Amino acid sequence: MCLREGVSAIGLNFVASSPRRVTEEDARAIVDAVRGRVLVVGVVADLSVAEMIALRDRVRLGCLQLHGEEPPEALAPLLPHAYKAIRIATASDVTRADGYGGEHILVDAKRPGALGGTGETFDWSLVAGLAGRRRLTLAGGIRPENVTEAIRVVSPYCVDVASGVEVPGDPRKKDAARVRELVSLAAPRDR
Repeated sequence: MCLREGVSAIGLNFVASSPRRVTEEDARAIVDAVRGRVLVVGVVADLSVAEMIALRDRVRLGCLQLHGEEPPEALAPLLPHAYKAIRIATASDVTRADGYGGEHILVDAKRPGALGGTGETFDWSLVAGLAGRRRLTLAGGIRPENVTEAIRVVSPYCVDVASGVEVPGDPRKKDAARVRELVSLAAPRDR
């Protein structure tokens, strides 16, 4: 459904504590169904480099999104097919983001006790400069109602959306109408 609605990537969450977590078996079935038509990103947290490489290879993921407390040294051997997710609340968090290698970086809302997926936004103006230096993926409470403003403020490379397009009460299911609306609003336009 997401592919039909025009997404450019699909994230598969492997974080044990996430309500969006998928099994490797389900993930392989999704990868097989969309192979060659969309990028499939594996969302992981606090795995060893060896575990991340093994998961990526077993499931045949296009790249990995490191969403835990991984240090820059854990990302380096996975490049260019991985990027770090950094939770942002202050300018010092943005400085920390610059310490990670790679062309891509994801920024999300920083909330105590949460790795992401909270549906909460943050002060997007904090990362506008970072978006000028890196291929920045903007996450954190993005939904059809605010994606136009988020793009205007940040000018991100892309947006990452989970809760903003979910069926109410079911974080494992996406609402086709909300996905369609968000893709329509976020799609690049000639200006």
